[in-house]
Amino acid sequence: MRQRTLASAFTLQGKGLHTGMNLTVTFQPAPEHHGYKIQRIDLPAQPIIDAIAENVIETTRGTVLGAGDAKCSTIEHAMSALYVFGIDNVLIQVNGPEFPILDGSAVPYVEKIKEIGTLEQEAERNWLEISHIVECKDEKTGSYIKLTPAEDYSISVTIDFNSDILPEQTATLCSLGDFEKEISQARTFVFVREIEPLLELGLIKGGDLNNAIVIYDRETSQDNMDKLCMLANGSKRNAKELGYIQHKPLVWDNEPARHKLLDIIGDLALIGRPIKGHIEAIKPGHTINNKFARLIKQETK
Repeated sequence: MRQRTLASAFTLQGKGLHTGMNLTVTFQPAPEHHGYKIQRIDLPAQPIIDAIAENVIETTRGTVLGAGDAKCSTIEHAMSALYVFGIDNVLIQVNGPEFPILDGSAVPYVEKIKEIGTLEQEAERNWLEISHIVECKDEKTGSYIKLTPAEDYSISVTIDFNSDILPEQTATLCSLGDFEKEISQARTFVFVREIEPLLELGLIKGGDLNNAIVIYDRETSQDNMDKLCMLANGSKRNAKELGYIQHKPLVWDNEPARHKLLDIIGDLALIGRPIKGHIEAIKPGHTINNKFARLIKQETK
């Protein structure tokens, strides 16, 4: 039950989901009580952002951390892997405004952490234990998260997008030890109907069928479909054929629900303490995940 850091540094490279930039991110060992910190080494003075829930400044299509003029997005997949392996202290250096999306899952981080290993430190871990139920609800969206006291950390998730192609799904993680096998491969996903508005917002410039599952559940024109397939580096598709679009087949039928579970782990890692309790989430997303993380920190001060 002692704090842990990485046994050595590791580096990953790839394009950013939203910026499309070629990015390099390096994870460095850090001393006791350091926590998670992100350093923008491409900016003057190389500012450091504390990776904590209070520093989340945007949750539109991912978790964005910010401090002063520095910000960093698409962090949740890396955070989930660090948390699951019990890593408390790490300095993350990145040369741009987001982490690379890689394959859209947590697998690249899991593989690197397993390769280099972790190092036990002297200080004890500061466990987050609660004696009462804590819950958070968004009346507008119907999103809901509840934390119930328990000896271990477990999560159950239900998603519902009112879609015939992506029906209501559930996913459960009974033990963090099952994360690598049951959750880490789950990739991020997006609906075709969301792509154009996201592009208009200047987002997902680096998205393609290698790093995301695309769900086509509402028919569009053939011209629109051709344009979207070109942007996603995919082959042409008949606009009348609804369904999933990606280069790699689904790992599980409920892969989207499992990815939402992965996101929750990463977003709640920003609480900064290992959790004991069962989390139940209905229609979760980065916005309510962060709201809940802040609430938990207030409840346990």
